Amino acid sequence: MKKSILSVLAMFLTIASFAQQLSNSSSTYFEIRKYYANEDKLPDLIKRFEDHTMTLFEKAGMENIAYFLPVENTDNSLTYILGYPDEKSRDIMWGKFVNDPDWKKVFEASRENGALVKSVDQTFMKLAKGLNDTPKPQASGIFQLRTYTCLDGRLDNLITRFKDHTQDLFEKQGLRNYPYWVTVEKDGSQPKLVYLLADKDQASFERDFQNFAKDPAWVKAKENSEADGKIVEKVDAVFFKTLPFSPLK
Repeated sequence: MKKSILSVLAMFLTIASFAQQLSNSSSTYFEIRKYYANEDKLPDLIKRFEDHTMTLFEKAGMENIAYFLPVENTDNSLTYILGYPDEKSRDIMWGKFVNDPDWKKVFEASRENGALVKSVDQTFMKLAKGLNDTPKPQASGIFQLRTYTCLDGRLDNLITRFKDHTQDLFEKQGLRNYPYWVTVEKDGSQPKLVYLLADKDQASFERDFQNFAKDPAWVKAKENSEADGKIVEKVDAVFFKTLPFSPLK
Protein backbone atom coordinates (compact mmCIF):
# COMPACT_ATOMS: atom_id res chain seq x y z
CA MET A 1 0.00 0.00 0.00
CA LYS A 2 2.82 2.42 0.94
CA LYS A 3 4.60 1.71 -2.35
CA SER A 4 1.37 2.36 -4.27
CA ILE A 5 0.84 5.70 -2.52
CA LEU A 6 4.43 6.74 -3.28
CA SER A 7 3.96 5.84 -6.95
CA VAL A 8 0.82 7.97 -7.19
CA LEU A 9 2.60 10.84 -5.41
CA ALA A 10 5.56 10.60 -7.81
CA MET A 11 3.23 10.72 -10.81
CA PHE A 12 1.43 13.76 -9.37
CA LEU A 13 4.71 15.60 -8.76
CA THR A 14 5.88 14.88 -12.32
CA ILE A 15 2.65 16.28 -13.79
CA ALA A 16 2.77 19.26 -11.43
CA SER A 17 6.35 20.00 -12.44
CA PHE A 18 5.46 19.79 -16.11
CA ALA A 19 2.64 22.22 -15.40
CA GLN A 20 5.32 24.72 -14.45
CA GLN A 21 6.52 24.52 -18.05
CA LEU A 22 3.01 24.92 -19.47
CA SER A 23 0.34 26.52 -17.31
CA ASN A 24 -2.39 24.13 -16.14
CA SER A 25 -1.11 21.18 -18.20
CA SER A 26 -2.49 17.82 -17.13
CA SER A 27 -1.42 15.78 -20.17
CA THR A 28 0.42 12.49 -19.70
CA TYR A 29 0.55 11.28 -23.33
CA PHE A 30 1.99 13.34 -26.16
CA GLU A 31 2.37 13.36 -29.91
CA ILE A 32 4.80 15.16 -32.17
CA ARG A 33 3.23 15.68 -35.59
CA LYS A 34 5.33 16.86 -38.52
CA TYR A 35 3.36 18.08 -41.54
CA TYR A 36 5.03 18.27 -44.94
CA ALA A 37 3.16 20.97 -46.85
CA ASN A 38 2.56 20.88 -50.57
CA GLU A 39 4.40 23.46 -52.65
CA ASP A 40 3.39 27.05 -51.77
CA LYS A 41 0.84 25.78 -49.22
CA LEU A 42 2.76 26.28 -45.97
CA PRO A 43 1.38 29.79 -45.30
CA ASP A 44 -2.17 28.50 -45.80
CA LEU A 45 -1.49 25.58 -43.47
CA ILE A 46 -0.14 27.89 -40.77
CA LYS A 47 -3.19 30.15 -41.11
CA ARG A 48 -5.55 27.16 -40.86
CA PHE A 49 -3.93 26.13 -37.59
CA GLU A 50 -4.04 29.64 -36.17
CA ASP A 51 -7.59 30.48 -37.26
CA HIS A 52 -9.33 27.14 -36.82
CA THR A 53 -7.46 23.91 -36.06
CA MET A 54 -6.06 24.78 -32.65
CA THR A 55 -9.48 25.82 -31.37
CA LEU A 56 -11.07 22.65 -32.72
CA PHE A 57 -8.32 20.53 -31.15
CA GLU A 58 -9.18 22.08 -27.78
CA LYS A 59 -12.87 21.53 -28.43
CA ALA A 60 -12.11 17.80 -28.83
CA GLY A 61 -10.18 17.78 -25.52
CA MET A 62 -6.61 17.93 -26.84
CA GLU A 63 -3.95 20.25 -25.46
CA ASN A 64 -1.95 22.48 -27.80
CA ILE A 65 1.63 22.31 -26.52
CA ALA A 66 3.88 23.92 -29.15
CA TYR A 67 4.00 24.94 -32.81
CA PHE A 68 7.31 25.26 -34.65
CA LEU A 69 8.94 25.95 -37.98
CA PRO A 70 12.48 24.64 -38.54
CA VAL A 71 15.13 27.32 -38.88
CA GLU A 72 16.32 25.63 -42.07
CA ASN A 73 13.01 24.62 -43.59
CA THR A 74 14.36 22.53 -46.44
CA ASP A 75 11.36 20.16 -46.45
CA ASN A 76 8.56 22.76 -46.30
CA SER A 77 7.35 21.46 -42.94
CA LEU A 78 5.56 22.47 -39.75
CA THR A 79 6.02 20.55 -36.50
CA TYR A 80 3.70 20.68 -33.50
CA ILE A 81 3.12 18.86 -30.23
CA LEU A 82 -0.23 17.84 -28.76
CA GLY A 83 -1.02 16.54 -25.29
CA TYR A 84 -3.72 14.08 -24.19
CA PRO A 85 -4.95 12.96 -20.76
CA ASP A 86 -3.75 9.41 -21.50
CA GLU A 87 -3.00 7.05 -24.37
CA LYS A 88 -6.56 5.73 -24.66
CA SER A 89 -7.99 9.23 -24.95
CA ARG A 90 -5.85 10.07 -27.96
CA ASP A 91 -7.81 8.07 -30.54
CA ILE A 92 -11.16 9.05 -29.00
CA MET A 93 -10.29 12.74 -29.23
CA TRP A 94 -9.05 12.46 -32.81
CA GLY A 95 -12.30 10.71 -33.70
CA LYS A 96 -14.24 13.65 -32.28
CA PHE A 97 -12.05 16.13 -34.13
CA VAL A 98 -12.17 14.59 -37.61
CA ASN A 99 -15.94 14.07 -37.35
CA ASP A 100 -16.66 17.58 -36.11
CA PRO A 101 -18.86 19.37 -38.71
CA ASP A 102 -16.93 22.59 -38.06
CA TRP A 103 -13.64 20.87 -38.94
CA LYS A 104 -15.10 19.25 -42.03
CA LYS A 105 -16.27 22.66 -43.23
CA VAL A 106 -12.86 24.28 -42.56
CA PHE A 107 -11.01 21.36 -44.14
CA GLU A 108 -12.99 21.43 -47.36
CA ALA A 109 -12.78 25.23 -47.66
CA SER A 110 -9.01 25.16 -47.20
CA ARG A 111 -8.63 22.62 -50.04
CA GLU A 112 -10.48 24.60 -52.70
CA ASN A 113 -7.21 25.41 -54.44
CA GLY A 114 -5.50 22.13 -53.64
CA ALA A 115 -4.58 20.00 -50.64
CA LEU A 116 -2.34 21.69 -48.08
CA VAL A 117 -0.60 18.63 -46.63
CA LYS A 118 1.42 16.04 -48.52
CA SER A 119 2.25 13.68 -45.62
CA VAL A 120 2.47 13.47 -41.82
CA ASP A 121 5.05 11.94 -39.47
CA GLN A 122 4.02 10.98 -35.92
CA THR A 123 5.97 10.32 -32.72
CA PHE A 124 4.18 9.24 -29.54
CA MET A 125 5.66 10.00 -26.13
CA LYS A 126 5.27 9.93 -22.37
CA LEU A 127 6.97 12.16 -19.81
CA ALA A 128 10.48 11.02 -18.86
CA LYS A 129 10.49 10.16 -15.16
CA GLY A 130 12.58 12.44 -13.02
CA LEU A 131 13.46 14.89 -15.79
CA ASN A 132 10.55 17.33 -15.60
CA ASP A 133 11.05 18.97 -12.22
CA THR A 134 12.98 21.98 -13.53
CA PRO A 135 11.35 25.40 -13.07
CA LYS A 136 9.61 27.13 -15.96
CA PRO A 137 12.27 28.89 -18.07
CA GLN A 138 11.89 32.39 -19.45
CA ALA A 139 10.65 32.67 -23.03
CA SER A 140 13.27 31.59 -25.56
CA GLY A 141 14.20 32.76 -29.04
CA ILE A 142 15.49 29.42 -30.35
CA PHE A 143 14.70 25.78 -29.59
CA GLN A 144 16.49 22.59 -30.43
CA LEU A 145 14.51 19.35 -30.53
CA ARG A 146 16.99 16.65 -29.54
CA THR A 147 16.35 12.92 -30.00
CA TYR A 148 18.71 10.35 -28.44
CA THR A 149 18.88 6.78 -29.69
CA CYS A 150 20.59 4.63 -27.06
CA LEU A 151 22.50 1.41 -27.36
CA ASP A 152 20.49 -1.63 -26.26
CA GLY A 153 19.46 -1.50 -22.61
CA ARG A 154 21.09 1.87 -21.93
CA LEU A 155 18.13 4.27 -21.80
CA ASP A 156 17.92 4.19 -17.99
CA ASN A 157 21.63 5.04 -17.81
CA LEU A 158 21.02 8.05 -20.03
CA ILE A 159 18.06 9.27 -17.98
CA THR A 160 20.12 8.92 -14.77
CA ARG A 161 22.95 10.94 -16.30
CA PHE A 162 20.56 13.72 -17.30
CA LYS A 163 18.93 13.74 -13.87
CA ASP A 164 22.17 13.70 -11.89
CA HIS A 165 24.35 15.88 -14.12
CA THR A 166 23.35 17.01 -17.60
CA GLN A 167 20.33 19.19 -16.85
CA ASP A 168 22.17 21.17 -14.18
CA LEU A 169 25.21 21.56 -16.41
CA PHE A 170 23.00 22.85 -19.24
CA GLU A 171 21.58 25.49 -16.90
CA LYS A 172 25.07 26.36 -15.67
CA GLN A 173 25.89 27.49 -19.22
CA GLY A 174 22.65 29.40 -19.73
CA LEU A 175 20.80 26.71 -21.71
CA ARG A 176 17.13 26.25 -20.82
CA ASN A 177 15.55 22.88 -20.06
CA TYR A 178 12.06 22.39 -21.46
CA PRO A 179 9.98 19.17 -21.27
CA TYR A 180 11.67 15.77 -21.55
CA TRP A 181 9.89 12.72 -22.97
CA VAL A 182 10.52 9.09 -23.86
CA THR A 183 8.98 7.75 -27.03
CA VAL A 184 6.31 5.05 -27.14
CA GLU A 185 7.51 2.60 -29.78
CA LYS A 186 4.60 0.64 -31.25
CA ASP A 187 6.93 -2.14 -32.43
CA GLY A 188 8.24 -2.77 -28.90
CA SER A 189 11.73 -1.44 -29.61
CA GLN A 190 13.68 0.56 -27.03
CA PRO A 191 12.25 4.05 -26.49
CA LYS A 192 14.24 7.16 -27.36
CA LEU A 193 14.77 10.22 -25.19
CA VAL A 194 13.31 13.40 -26.71
CA TYR A 195 13.59 16.86 -25.24
CA LEU A 196 13.59 20.58 -26.01
CA LEU A 197 16.62 22.68 -25.15
CA ALA A 198 16.53 26.43 -25.70
CA ASP A 199 18.38 29.73 -25.49
CA LYS A 200 17.78 33.39 -26.30
CA ASP A 201 19.06 33.01 -29.88
CA GLN A 202 20.96 30.55 -32.05
CA ALA A 203 24.37 32.18 -31.63
CA SER A 204 23.99 32.03 -27.84
CA PHE A 205 22.81 28.42 -28.05
CA GLU A 206 25.80 27.31 -30.10
CA ARG A 207 28.24 29.16 -27.82
CA ASP A 208 26.65 27.86 -24.63
CA PHE A 209 26.44 24.30 -25.91
CA GLN A 210 30.13 24.35 -26.86
CA ASN A 211 30.95 25.59 -23.37
CA PHE A 212 28.84 22.78 -21.92
CA ALA A 213 30.68 20.18 -24.00
CA LYS A 214 34.06 21.49 -22.78
CA ASP A 215 33.04 21.84 -19.13
CA PRO A 216 35.35 19.58 -17.02
CA ALA A 217 32.34 18.65 -14.87
CA TRP A 218 30.52 17.34 -17.96
CA VAL A 219 33.60 15.53 -19.28
CA LYS A 220 34.00 13.78 -15.91
CA ALA A 221 30.30 12.92 -15.63
CA LYS A 222 30.26 11.48 -19.15
CA GLU A 223 33.39 9.40 -18.57
CA ASN A 224 32.11 8.03 -15.26
CA SER A 225 28.69 7.16 -16.74
CA GLU A 226 30.36 5.24 -19.56
CA ALA A 227 32.76 3.25 -17.39
CA ASP A 228 30.84 0.10 -18.31
CA GLY A 229 30.24 1.05 -21.95
CA LYS A 230 28.89 3.76 -24.24
CA ILE A 231 25.30 4.89 -23.74
CA VAL A 232 24.24 6.88 -26.80
CA GLU A 233 24.27 5.50 -30.34
CA LYS A 234 23.27 8.74 -32.07
CA VAL A 235 21.71 12.16 -31.51
CA ASP A 236 19.41 13.95 -33.94
CA ALA A 237 19.06 17.70 -33.37
CA VAL A 238 16.96 20.27 -35.23
CA PHE A 239 16.72 24.01 -34.57
CA PHE A 240 13.19 25.44 -34.40
CA LYS A 241 11.51 28.76 -33.80
CA THR A 242 8.02 28.88 -32.33
CA LEU A 243 5.17 30.31 -34.34
CA PRO A 244 3.59 33.43 -32.79
CA PHE A 245 0.52 31.50 -31.61
CA SER A 246 2.46 28.65 -29.98
CA PRO A 247 1.55 28.20 -26.27
CA LEU A 248 5.11 27.15 -25.47
CA LYS A 249 7.61 29.98 -25.97
